[in-house]
Amino acid sequence: MSRVADSSAFNGDFATAVNHLLNFPETIDKFMLPSRAHETNNENKGAASIPVDILDSPKEYIFFLDLPGLSKSDIQVTVEDENTLVIRSNGKRKREDGEEEGCKYLRLERRGPQKLLRKFRLPQNANVGAISAKCENGVLTVVVEKLPPPPKPKTVEVSIS
Repeated sequence: MSRVADSSAFNGDFATAVNHLLNFPETIDKFMLPSRAHETNNENKGAASIPVDILDSPKEYIFFLDLPGLSKSDIQVTVEDENTLVIRSNGKRKREDGEEEGCKYLRLERRGPQKLLRKFRLPQNANVGAISAKCENGVLTVVVEKLPPPPKPKTVEVSIS
């Protein structure tokens, strides 16, 4: 099949087209927020370049983000608008100074951490009151517990006399 032949993938919104082309599982849609590509706000610049892995386990959702060079005090994890998980950082990192006087850098190739802002729409079964986060070895792990499923309605047989 040619890349242009299946134009039905582009009849919907952009996220649907991307999911169709990349064969993402349908459940990924529940974490995506609408695209804000039209905004010129520098606060979101570089946010899409921070990759994230989202694991859906039976009891929780687990988010993994690589944030090299940032400590746990540099990162904020909050919930906004009742169901939006927000992860942000100021993106500052100290350079190591030479131990001796007169030391200077000859080359600076490592990029400092970018200002980070990622938002994820949480599903209805996410327990926003039970979120934990830890940052170890440059990997931020955010765990969002799931609410227990609602009880199944009980069927009672009625006898008519």
